[in-house]
Amino acid sequence: MIKVAMTSVYVDDVSKAHAFYTEVLGFETRIHMDLGGGTLFVTVGAAEGAQQDLQLLLEPGQGPIADPYRRAVREAGLPCIVFSVDDIEAEYRRLRGLGVEFTQEPRGQGPVVAAVLDDTVGNLVQLVQPKD
Repeated sequence: MIKVAMTSVYVDDVSKAHAFYTEVLGFETRIHMDLGGGTLFVTVGAAEGAQQDLQLLLEPGQGPIADPYRRAVREAGLPCIVFSVDDIEAEYRRLRGLGVEFTQEPRGQGPVVAAVLDDTVGNLVQLVQPKD
């Protein structure tokens, strides 16, 4: 069986992304290593023991591959990643209360209710909850 172990999100600033993804979104730090020369290797994952085998790499988003990709995805209004939540309305209110900007309030999209937020480090992120 093949499973996803790690996926990455290109970010403007790894330290700022780490703070947002942990302090605001509620992920926990899995790896935080200084590779030297100002380069950090940082992964986060779901808190409270959930999905222990899955990590999100906060990848430096500068360079000839990342820059055009990130710009095109952002300009198209597409989220770079999708996270599931148990209660999208509660998460939306909690995050709005923390000052998170949403480009889309929760609304039905096929089999899910979805909202899209700005992660402050160059990306749009979608939150989804399956419809009952």
